[in-house]
Amino acid sequence: MSTRPSPRGVRLTDVGFGAAQLGNLGRVTTEDEAAGAVEEAWRRGIRYFDTAPHYGLGLSERRLGAALAARPRDEYVISTKVGRLLQPNEPPHGTDDGFVVPATHRRVFDFSRDAILRSVDESLARLGLDRVDILYLHDPDHEWEAASTTGVDTLIELRDQGVTRAIGAGMNQSAMLARFVRECDVDVVMLAGRYTLLEQGAAEDLLPAALDRGVAVVGAAVYNSGLLSADRPAAGLTYDYLPAPESLIERVTRIAEVCERHGVRLPEAAVQFPLRHPATASVVVGMRTADQVDSTLDRLAARIPVALWDDLRATGLLIADDAIDTVAP
Repeated sequence: MSTRPSPRGVRLTDVGFGAAQLGNLGRVTTEDEAAGAVEEAWRRGIRYFDTAPHYGLGLSERRLGAALAARPRDEYVISTKVGRLLQPNEPPHGTDDGFVVPATHRRVFDFSRDAILRSVDESLARLGLDRVDILYLHDPDHEWEAASTTGVDTLIELRDQGVTRAIGAGMNQSAMLARFVRECDVDVVMLAGRYTLLEQGAAEDLLPAALDRGVAVVGAAVYNSGLLSADRPAAGLTYDYLPAPESLIERVTRIAEVCERHGVRLPEAAVQFPLRHPATASVVVGMRTADQVDSTLDRLAARIPVALWDDLRATGLLIADDAIDTVAP
């Protein structure tokens, strides 16, 4: 698989392995499924792996670290996140919200220096590593002041110490990420769901800023949490983890119809679209099993004619973007 350069010498494969499912997101992932998914990702050429303490209260980090333990450390890139500190629940309270794990801990948003240093130490212990390649501030939507000052300053300190190679933020919105890019010394940002085949709002703020400042963008949630994951949208699909509104289902149906006219499946276009923009360094896709790894990479390899993108723009289903037009075939 090809790689793309990003700041600080970090090279990311076109597709990154999103490890939220290794934390039992939504349902249980077995140990064999988790290990098999990472094994297949490695076999197929994926060398970028993304996780976070949030994913299964540390379970994702532990599983990912174990699965990569025998791999040469300099041959892969790993990112994790800070800002959601895990505090013990005594005693545990039922099952964790969103992840099928015992609620042994609760998450506390904290972008202070002490909290970030503690979070990184705990992540390194779970991963079995002495360094990571990228550290992201995790969803600081309501914490701009702390995250953009103490948070970034602490990450810079860790970058200077060699604990990480690159720093940034990961969010579900583009406006604040654009502020991080314009106002802070960040190297890479992760954008979830806001530059996809369905919506391209980030083309108005984040992506131009990233190109201007030389900051890499990692695209996540390229299926908009499920709405673009099937050939045709069906009842029960979600958008941003909630039931998809009818208006969006109708729009996705129209996009799918254009894809079909060009012999392309909707998920194939969804995986490949963000990579057309020169600011995008990688797309991270959640993968639970080896079969999901294979289907993702098969979608990446599918041939998509330029005429498809032209038709989507002509029908108003895709915005025109001069940055893409100058570099993408």
